[in-house]
Amino acid sequence: MKQVSVEQQLMLINGEWRASVSSEFFSIESPAERGSVIAEVPRSSAEDVDIAVKAAHAAFASWREVPAKERGKLLWRIADAVEEQAEDIARTIATETGNAIRTQARGEVKSVIEIFRYFAGVVSEIRGSTCPVDNNLMAYTQREPYGVVGAIVPWNAPVQLSSLKIAPAVAAGNTIVLKTAEDAPLGVLKLAKICAEYLPAGVVNVITGFGQECGEALTGHPLVNKLTFTGSTAVGKTIMRKAAERIVPVSLELGGKSPQIVFPDANNDKVVEGIISAMRFARQGQSCSAGTRLFLHESIFHSFVEKLVNRLGELKVGHPLDEESDMGSLINKKQFDKVTKFIEEGINDDNLELLIGGLPPQEGPLAEGYYHRPTLFACQNNNTRLAKEEIFGPVLLIMSWSDEEEVIKAANDSSYGLAAFVWTNDTKKALRTAGKIESGWIQVNRGGAQMPGLSYGGYKQSGIGREFSLEGMLDSYTQVKSIMIDFND
Repeated sequence: MKQVSVEQQLMLINGEWRASVSSEFFSIESPAERGSVIAEVPRSSAEDVDIAVKAAHAAFASWREVPAKERGKLLWRIADAVEEQAEDIARTIATETGNAIRTQARGEVKSVIEIFRYFAGVVSEIRGSTCPVDNNLMAYTQREPYGVVGAIVPWNAPVQLSSLKIAPAVAAGNTIVLKTAEDAPLGVLKLAKICAEYLPAGVVNVITGFGQECGEALTGHPLVNKLTFTGSTAVGKTIMRKAAERIVPVSLELGGKSPQIVFPDANNDKVVEGIISAMRFARQGQSCSAGTRLFLHESIFHSFVEKLVNRLGELKVGHPLDEESDMGSLINKKQFDKVTKFIEEGINDDNLELLIGGLPPQEGPLAEGYYHRPTLFACQNNNTRLAKEEIFGPVLLIMSWSDEEEVIKAANDSSYGLAAFVWTNDTKKALRTAGKIESGWIQVNRGGAQMPGLSYGGYKQSGIGREFSLEGMLDSYTQVKSIMIDFND
């Protein structure tokens, strides 16, 4: 790798910025410029995890006693500080993830601000209930924090997803040890620096490193009372097994293969734009909620495909810091090669027809990074591997349908159930279809991102638990205690 005077970042443990116990660092590669190192971060181990968890455990005793209203004020101040540093954080996100700054990275920072402000505002809703048992018997419940939360986040939207762990966990009175993704820790470390300015030492701890070296130690640490993970279904299953060994509650936001269903009355340019948004092309398709299976009604199939192909051809793939770029690069060589193999398989599959995109450029500026173009395949059925497995790249499969019940059956023919998108102007059809699709988050005539206040999470192998909402915070980061008082003499 090309490495010229690269800055060494430190990680946050117990309010201090420190290297790993081993003093080892590892390099963060620029996804836009192969072989170029943009920073080095500590390579933490089980020993570092132990120090961080014990710090969080020690901080919990006093943090849980801080009034909810005061915790909310601190979260609001964090949001204000993020807003002041928004452009710097966005540029860091774009640099380390490859996500285009105009279409993705700035929006991610905006979401972080909204998340912290939302949970700052709902802390007063952490309340219990009373039960009218008897005149001389008082029965009530109260919600209490778990203690130390162990959190692991991925690289595709690292700062946003970290805020979805930190803000609700801390708002509910927990402390947290968060492991960053090894490919994209820099933006999260900037968020950690802001948190450290306003929160007591040990409340938020952020470690960097690899899954097998520190992630496993975090999930198995005896002082961690709650686990939360966003990432692949395969890793989620491993974490769930680890949690089962100690009967630790776990929240999982995992993979997806989300369907989009377009009815005949939705054949217009606005829906084309919505489908591109829902497919998360601005994030190179690297999103668990991406609508990667597009079901077009047969009566509009060819005319709609023509519109979609033309629009995708207008998208500019380029350097993530270029204000003209609509799409940036994939995160790393491993992901780049994986997506390339899927596309090669699609090109060689007689059941698929390549409509636009294809294999990555071999020369020119795009060959310098891990760039893929938006790729579209027409697909004869829902049974090919490309239609079944999560690709996590800018690859969209299009299928034709004629019968409403059959297309809903095809949409549900997946081991995943995270998101779905329905496009129609007929309210009855929209509600009927949304009610039958087996997904945890369904959008009608909208392809945008999640919003704080509305629960988000998956069905089936897409996960357990909900995020983005008061409901998710209460279920994921508090436990219920029931208390009964007998007033009889």
